[in-house]
Amino acid sequence: MNAYSRREVARIFHISPSRLRYWERTRLVRASAEADSGAAFDFLDLRSIQHVLGLLERGMPLRRIRRSLSDVARRLPELTEPLPALQVWAEGSPRMVVEHAGGLFEPGGQMVLDFRAPGPEEPRVAALPAAGSPLDAAEWFERGCTLDAEAATWGEAIESYQRALELDPEYADAHCNLGTVFYNQGRRSAATEAFRRALELEPLHLEANFNLANLLEEEGDAEAALERYQNVLRIDPLYADAHVNLALLFEKIGSLRRGRDHWRRYLQVDPEGAWADVARRHLSASPPPDPGLG
Repeated sequence: MNAYSRREVARIFHISPSRLRYWERTRLVRASAEADSGAAFDFLDLRSIQHVLGLLERGMPLRRIRRSLSDVARRLPELTEPLPALQVWAEGSPRMVVEHAGGLFEPGGQMVLDFRAPGPEEPRVAALPAAGSPLDAAEWFERGCTLDAEAATWGEAIESYQRALELDPEYADAHCNLGTVFYNQGRRSAATEAFRRALELEPLHLEANFNLANLLEEEGDAEAALERYQNVLRIDPLYADAHVNLALLFEKIGSLRRGRDHWRRYLQVDPEGAWADVARRHLSASPPPDPGLG
C-alpha cells in the first residue's frame, strides 16, 4: 500500500503543508497509514482531502464542513468514511446532505425529500440564504491559503491572515504563512518577525524553522541558519529540501564532508528528486581533507 508524507500530499494537491497540518489538527482529515517517518496518508485519506478541496471550491465554508462531518460521524457511526459521503445539495446552496441507505439526510439527521429531476437540470428547491455569520480565524486562514499563491492577490492574502490573527493571536500557522507572503514581497524584516512569532508559539513548527533558516542563510548568518535547518531535521529527518540546503551550506562554509553526508541522505530520501543528479555529481568527486567546523 502506498503511503504519502504531508509534504508529498501538499505537493499533490498544491496546498501548503501548514494548511494540511491544520486540517489534521482539527480532525477534518487524518493520516491513517504508517511510514518510516511516522504517520502518513493512504489512498482513502487522499480521497478525503480531495473531497474537502472540492467542497471548498464549491463555496462551502470550512466551518460548515467541520460541523457537518461531526454531525454525520455522531448520527451515522456505521459510516466508516463519512467525509466523502457529504455533498452540496445544489450549486450555490449552503445546504449539505449525505446519502445513506437509499435516502438523503441533512447532517443533523433530518431526512430530505429529493424533488430534483434527473439530468443536469437544477433541483426545484430554493437555496437557503447564506448564514451571514462572521468568519472565524480558521476561515480567514483558509481564505489566505487560497489567495497567497498568486502575486496579484498577495495583498488580500495578507489581510486575510491578519484578520485570522486578530481573532486568534496565537495562530502559529497564520503567522508562518503571513511571513511567507511578506518574504515573497521582499519585506524581509516583516517576514523574519512573523516566522519568529510562529516559533515562539510553536517551537517545532517545521515550515517556520525552514523558512527562517532560508532567510538567515540569505542574510549571511550561517551559524543561525545551520541551527534552524538542523531543527527541521530533528522534527522530520526525511525532509529532503533541508538535506539539500544543509549540503550546500556546509560546502559554502568549507565543511565538505558534512555536506557529502547530507547529499547522501538526500538520495536516500528522494533518489529521483530534482536534486538527485546534483547530489550524485557531488558524491562522485573525491573530497579534499575537511577540517570540519572546529
